[in-house]
Amino acid sequence: MSAAKLLLVEDDPALSELLEYRFQNEGYQVRCTGDGDEAMVLASEDIPDLIILDWMIEGTSGIEVCRRLRRDKETAHVPIIMLTAREAEDDRVRGLETGADDYLTKPFSPRELLARVAAVMRRIRPALAGETIEVGDIKLDPVAHKVQRRGRSLQLGPTEYRLLKFFMESPGRVFSRGQLLDGVWGTGSDIELRTVDVHIRRLRKAIGIDGTKDPIRTVRSAGYALETA
Repeated sequence: MSAAKLLLVEDDPALSELLEYRFQNEGYQVRCTGDGDEAMVLASEDIPDLIILDWMIEGTSGIEVCRRLRRDKETAHVPIIMLTAREAEDDRVRGLETGADDYLTKPFSPRELLARVAAVMRRIRPALAGETIEVGDIKLDPVAHKVQRRGRSLQLGPTEYRLLKFFMESPGRVFSRGQLLDGVWGTGSDIELRTVDVHIRRLRKAIGIDGTKDPIRTVRSAGYALETA
């Protein structure tokens, strides 16, 4: 399997050099920048498997870089771990609501960051490699475009399939209707937000089996998530 590609966005030269060295020793391909505008260019030129993004950087701020990456269909799925010196709970919540998958406050142990990145990579690697993705009792084969639940083959329409795959690549994460619209239909889509609800209902019906729990959780005023169990 090819080495995972990391984009490290950190404007502290000493910390950037240390993290680059540690991740390269772990077998990752690492590109580095301390500038938010350059980070967005690098992410679009060669889409990374994961982005480590500092909040306070040169040019466009880390929080805005995160927001723009989430709006871009090509990078909407890329996991983002934010680094920041901000400790206030409101700041952490703001980072996560903007689209960050994880949050680490400085100063931190490089070992902890390595462990968090490794945990994310274990989760997303099956999708990257074209291998079967499993979440709970649902299995999705991205090569054959087949879905099974408890060994039973399910029939999904093209949009419901893309929606399920999007959920399964980030199990447990809550997506707003806007994020689902951007990630599944694309940022240039003129589809209304309520269309997402229609396809969620169709997906629920397609993957529903009598006597089993509905794996799609509705989060009031927030959106939807695919439960892991």
